[in-house]
Amino acid sequence: MPQFVALLRGVNVGKGNRVPMAAFRDLLVAQGCSAVTTLLNSGNAVFRSASRSAAGHAGAIGAGLRETLGVDVVVVVKSSLEFSAAAAENPLAFPESHCSRLLVAFAQSDAAAQRLTALRKRLAAPSCPTEPKLIS
Repeated sequence: MPQFVALLRGVNVGKGNRVPMAAFRDLLVAQGCSAVTTLLNSGNAVFRSASRSAAGHAGAIGAGLRETLGVDVVVVVKSSLEFSAAAAENPLAFPESHCSRLLVAFAQSDAAAQRLTALRKRLAAPSCPTEPKLIS
């Protein structure tokens, strides 16, 4: 059964857009997902599902959050293969002790990723041999 990563944008920061991780897990299970694991209070989850549509999961999770918690946020879902490929294709080599300084941003669609192209120059490290890649 395929595995996915769900990323909720802008939750649990400040007083607005609170998503308790227990409620998030319950929502995913109610949508037919299994082996659901969340990470701290981050709005990130890993799950398995027979459905292979990451975009379909993103839409369903977003609708579920609006209906059950009244929270309207961007939801990005990537397959574990897409997520692993992004990590493997990282052109920046740095010591593991600097992992907290790495920023990876995902977009749910090509159109959403294209809106980020203006950020490319700011994302490139001076020693980066290749231009940062926008992943949709």
